Amino acid sequence: MGSSINDEKKDVDFEHRVTTTKTAIGDEAFQQAMLKEPPPKIAAPILIIASLVAFCCSTANGFDGSLFGTLLSNEDFKDFFAVDNAGIGTGIVTSMYQIGSVVAIPFVGPFIDTWGRRAGMTIGASIIILGVIIQIATIANASVDQFMAGRFFLGFGVSIAAAAGPVYVVEVSHPAHRGVITGLYNVMWPVGAIVASGAARGGANYDGNTSWMIPVGLQLMFPCVIAFSAMFLPESPRWLYTRGKKELATETLVRLHGHGNRESEWVKLQLNEYEQHLEMDGTDKKWWDYRALFTSRASIYRLTCNCLVSLFGQWAGNNVVSYYLSAFLDTAGIKGEKKQMNVAIGMNAVQIVFATVGASITDTVGRRPMLIIVNIVCGLCWIGITVPASIANITDTENDAQIDAVSPAVSRAVLAWVYIFQISYSIGWTPLQALYPVEVLSYEIRAKGMAFSSLFTSAAMLVMQFGMPVALKNIAWKTYIVFCVWCFIQSGILYFLVPETKNRTLEELDHIFSSKSPVKTSNQRKVYAVDNHDNIIHVDDKTAEPSYA
Repeated sequence: MGSSINDEKKDVDFEHRVTTTKTAIGDEAFQQAMLKEPPPKIAAPILIIASLVAFCCSTANGFDGSLFGTLLSNEDFKDFFAVDNAGIGTGIVTSMYQIGSVVAIPFVGPFIDTWGRRAGMTIGASIIILGVIIQIATIANASVDQFMAGRFFLGFGVSIAAAAGPVYVVEVSHPAHRGVITGLYNVMWPVGAIVASGAARGGANYDGNTSWMIPVGLQLMFPCVIAFSAMFLPESPRWLYTRGKKELATETLVRLHGHGNRESEWVKLQLNEYEQHLEMDGTDKKWWDYRALFTSRASIYRLTCNCLVSLFGQWAGNNVVSYYLSAFLDTAGIKGEKKQMNVAIGMNAVQIVFATVGASITDTVGRRPMLIIVNIVCGLCWIGITVPASIANITDTENDAQIDAVSPAVSRAVLAWVYIFQISYSIGWTPLQALYPVEVLSYEIRAKGMAFSSLFTSAAMLVMQFGMPVALKNIAWKTYIVFCVWCFIQSGILYFLVPETKNRTLEELDHIFSSKSPVKTSNQRKVYAVDNHDNIIHVDDKTAEPSYA
């Protein structure tokens, strides 16, 4: 009887202390920090500067990714090097960039782990600069081989910079802003693309080789920003901590996330997690040791998520309308150098706007729903592209008298669906291509895991770049049928594979990947009971009201 009375008193006392409840996906430490110290709307100035410099890694990548597609619309460029916008020869020239990326993979992890994230960005940018100089020098000899060598070094450098950039951003970002900031990293890809297509369009107003030398020379712009700025930025506090520089790591966290307050909840949260989760003698200290990627079920699961998302992002079909935009538009009856360049500029502008929208909702909608839905929508878009493209092809080959009457309407239909595809891809895929692969990896395997991400990305693009020009030349619109089917398959695989990662620090993700069912665990909603001091005093793993017993 006495025990029952005491229990009732405890229940009344507990209910008296509870001032509110909150239902959310996420872990307790993260939610506690959110309650006690809501993150500022504007990040620390040094963090903004650091992020913008790292973003240039993505912008440099986007510049090249778009540039070659627009160069293949330039008649002077094609005449100078005696290449076409489709066919196996074009595929070889284009793919040298990806071959360079693949060759660089063994160096990615060691550079970023051994000398730090800043050094990785600097080394990658310096190699990109070398590649651009080699390309520019071809004006003296019109050597396709030399131009391909330049593209090889471009790919080599971009592979390193494109791994170091998102690793740096995800590790220095405020935990509450990680999704948006790291999502914005890849939004810079279309920013580079629009600069490239704008430069190519502007160059088209000049005669001769000047028309293509202008955009090729401007490839130096973004890697130079990285090469001469990165080493002046604060280093990743996680890298500093695992190198025994704990005091410097603390000072960096205070500067980046604490706004000068050493007692900040976010600083204490992360330092506590560094102590619990970061390996001081892990395999990241040994450049040759990749065992940590395969020694546990959790690590293998992490790497699988990383690699498949990297692969699927390239196989949704975006490459067809970036690297081979000129040949793609030819199949739809949209021809003419300046007309195709105008389409490229408009498409890149659309990407920037909607990729920014996508990055802004990653923490609201969540990574998992966005990945699943975007592949379904992309599949529907490819169906929309394929139908009018097939009509355009039939009109051209079987009924020449109707070309003028039918082709404009068909071309507009294809173009409309291409824009809808780019909008959908930009919202769902563009921000997550950089965000999801890097945040699913634990610190010890992050740099080397991103090398595998680069491998799968490059392998996917090599398949596209060798196969697409040949397919577009030989079977034209029938090429798109593959994407009509494959995008839905990707969505199904991601539904069963990828867990949710929002509302958690990077170290808190260990709990998800070490669980028996990472997908189920990541989607588990928790009810937090909060007292009048903003302390979480009870956590219930159910979506119902919290039990106070």
